[in-house]
Amino acid sequence: MCWNTSSAFTPVALALRGPATRKIVRTLGDAAHLLLKDWPCDDGEEYVAAVKACVDAITGKIAPEQFREALLRAADEAGITALIVVQQAVPERRPSVLSGA
Repeated sequence: MCWNTSSAFTPVALALRGPATRKIVRTLGDAAHLLLKDWPCDDGEEYVAAVKACVDAITGKIAPEQFREALLRAADEAGITALIVVQQAVPERRPSVLSGA
């Protein structure tokens, strides 16, 4: 099982209502916890599909990115704002060269 798989999972930030207002989902474990504990409604078609997709991704039946798409559809169904988290590589710093006069 790959609960904390994150290398192939592009993070998603979700704006929920209530005490847990903002969540960043980085791993399948984060997603499972969010879907089971903090999701505002558990009766939508896309929600059920996202829970199944999460289990499938954890067990390796589907790629984490396929689950991510199901999560975004479930968020849309629930009226949750989703933001794509863009990770930028830190540019390599080169020592500056001072020219002599």
